[in-house]
Amino acid sequence: MDKDQMPKVNWTTDSNKINASNILLMQEIEKKNSERVKQLIKLRRSNRILGSLLGIAVFSIYFYTIYTVKQEKFLDDFKEPEKEIIPPKTNL
Repeated sequence: MDKDQMPKVNWTTDSNKINASNILLMQEIEKKNSERVKQLIKLRRSNRILGSLLGIAVFSIYFYTIYTVKQEKFLDDFKEPEKEIIPPKTNL
């Protein structure tokens, strides 16, 4: 066991070593810890919802852009100008 860690408490064998004030403190710490966990779960849920909404917005903008570019026909009707062959000038 590591020197920095406290030993694990066994409720059946160590009950005579634990006084009432320590039990109350442990219960208070457990209560605070459970409240903290509930807040973290709520925060994680809201982060997932926000991330999903942002992802949906990005993909919808992307696919809308692709859809509208496919519908543009202005380059399909574009006629290339006829090339004129200009004879070279001769100095005579």
